[in-house]
Amino acid sequence: MAKITETMRKQSQPLWESSFNHPFIKQLSAGSLPQQTFRYYLKQDRYYLQNFADLHGKIADQMDDPDIKRFLYDGAKGFNDSEKEVRIEFFKELNITQQEIDQTEIAPNAYSYVTHMYHELNEGTPARAAAALLPCYWLYNEIGKRLIEAGSPIKVYQQFIETYDSKAFTNATARMIEIVDKLGEEADAQEQEKMQTAFLRSSFFELHFWEMAYRHEMW
Repeated sequence: MAKITETMRKQSQPLWESSFNHPFIKQLSAGSLPQQTFRYYLKQDRYYLQNFADLHGKIADQMDDPDIKRFLYDGAKGFNDSEKEVRIEFFKELNITQQEIDQTEIAPNAYSYVTHMYHELNEGTPARAAAALLPCYWLYNEIGKRLIEAGSPIKVYQQFIETYDSKAFTNATARMIEIVDKLGEEADAQEQEKMQTAFLRSSFFELHFWEMAYRHEMW
């Protein structure tokens, strides 16, 4: 019998393929992505990652397995230290100030994505919320692995690619997949279906995060 994450990945394939081939990703690799577009992405992603980290802790609070709790609490401290550090460097290199961050309005898709993940926890279950977190790990890891060979001629874009191809991030992704599979094994058929829906919806929002940044989406 297929693991739940294998089913999720298969269901989300069209959305993920669209992410792999989105102009944002293609131009990032080619070095032709406008810097202002990447700056827009980083400011919106900062809001997303802050909530993403907070959700790790909130999900951990409701878990019984000590190993799962430990992994999620570690994520709550910053999701991934190397990613956090490189984001700080990006902000310095692109001169994104705290004032600019404070004045940035949260875009519709970023708001909707975060709202979706909180909904899966607050109105659903920790297992569904964990499934909703997984695409952010897994999709970015696959993007990193796909782009690393060609890389990017732009320093910050290359650093972005390297972050998601790194051993630390790959290991974290593998662990998160294991966690979701374990939660799926413990769930009944109805809960498994809702976990799959949560994963699929996050995959939708991931695709539209690129589009949001590419279009500089506004309300």
